[in-house]
Formats: sequence, structure tokens, C-alpha cells
Amino acid sequence: MTSVHLPGLLSIEEWDARPEDNSAHFELQEGVLIVTPRPLRPHARAVFRIAKQLDDQLPDDLEALIEFEVCVDDSYPPTVRIPDIVITRKAGSDKRLDGSDVLVAIEVVSPGSRRTDTVTKRSEYAEAGIGHYWIIELGPPATLTALHLAGDFGYQESPSITGRFTTSVPAALHLDLDGLGD
Repeated sequence: MTSVHLPGLLSIEEWDARPEDNSAHFELQEGVLIVTPRPLRPHARAVFRIAKQLDDQLPDDLEALIEFEVCVDDSYPPTVRIPDIVITRKAGSDKRLDGSDVLVAIEVVSPGSRRTDTVTKRSEYAEAGIGHYWIIELGPPATLTALHLAGDFGYQESPSITGRFTTSVPAALHLDLDGLGD
């Protein structure tokens, strides 16, 4: 494995110029390259199962994308996150979404990502104008905490759900949470 020294903060152009590298999970936080391990099998399985459930229910103009870049702050130094799943309109960029393009951001909490998913990304996603943020913990039991923007107060959090999650935003959807972590 080759190590690259990246002095200073990265611009969005430098982020885009990086070579493709699937050896780890990369995000950009205020110009700093954040490197974390690739998810383990239970996490990957849960993300796939959630995306499949959503894909089967979303109307034709919406889609669920796995690990798609979202620019939550394009000012220098930029922040680019890669949520586990985003729900967005099918019409849009093939490279990266702006926060305003994301209807729902979904993160499945992994060992080592709890603070990032529940504190840092919660703040970043709210500031980027992402209307809904779902945080899923595999448990057991698997739980989903749904958050929605509440004006100047950031996200308002609903009580965590187990079993079956039902919502009407951004479309009539339900997620069966049981079995996500098997």
C-alpha cells in the first residue's frame, strides 16, 4: 500500500484529482482527508438490505444511492461526506450531490463511527439543508432514529423505532428493521 503525504487543506479540485482507492473509506472534512476502514460485512449487508427495501417502494422520480458523494459545504475548506445511503431525485449530477439535492441521508452506525454519525454529521447535514436524516443502529435490536429539519433549531429528533419504521416523507415508505444485522 502506498502512502501519500497531503500537506495543507484540500480544495474540492484536489479532492476530485485523487486517484481511485477502494482500500478504505474516504471523506473530506473542512479540507482534511478523513480515512476510516471499509465497513465490515454486517454493515454492508444492512446497507444493501435498506437500499433494496427503499428501491422497491420509491416512486419513479426518486432513487436510493449507496455511498454517493454529497458536498455539504463547498466553501474553502470544503466538506464532502459519503452517506451510507441517500434518497434523491433521479435527475441530477452523476458525480456528486449538493446537500440541497438530498431528501434523506441515512447512516448505519459502525464501531468507531458513533460520534461522527450522531454529532458531526448531524450538524453538517442540518447546515447543508438535508431535510431528513436517519441514523440506524444494528443492535440487537436494530433501531432507527429519524430526524427532520426544524428551522433555526437544526434537527428535531423523533424517538427511536424498532421493528417497522413508517414514514410519508419523502414518499410513503416502510422499513423492516428486524433482520438488518443478521
